Amino acid sequence: MQEKINIVNKKANFKYFLKRKYVAGLVLTGLQIKTIKAKKIVIENSYCSFINNELFVFNIVFGNLISEKKSSSKIKLLLNRFELKKIQSESKEVGLTLIPTKIFINDKGIAKLEVSIAKGKKLYDKRNTIKERENKINLKRKYKY
Repeated sequence: MQEKINIVNKKANFKYFLKRKYVAGLVLTGLQIKTIKAKKIVIENSYCSFINNELFVFNIVFGNLISEKKSSSKIKLLLNRFELKKIQSESKEVGLTLIPTKIFINDKGIAKLEVSIAKGKKLYDKRNTIKERENKINLKRKYKY
């Protein structure tokens, strides 16, 4: 059995308030899917945008394509028309954006991308997140001893 491939955008939870999540298919080449299976992919600085009522993801960096200038290529996301209209109407609100949060391979061996509608955090929100995380760590340390 294959090992689970689950590439997460770790900075997304820190930089954004995640509102709603959608799972979309990806249109990939053979080299790109090999890179995903080798876990040599970076989605930290990527974002999603609509072009002609189709959803694309930009700035996904594939490990073996860094030497080539392919990191700014766009990848089409596969969703049904109802979901696309819903996402497009929700993302038109002021302050909301679409960001990829996770790439994974499902049970059938198909690469999927989890896209979230997100609102950016302010600096004081980020500080509060750090403070809460440190408090949880300190509590665990106290209970441990």
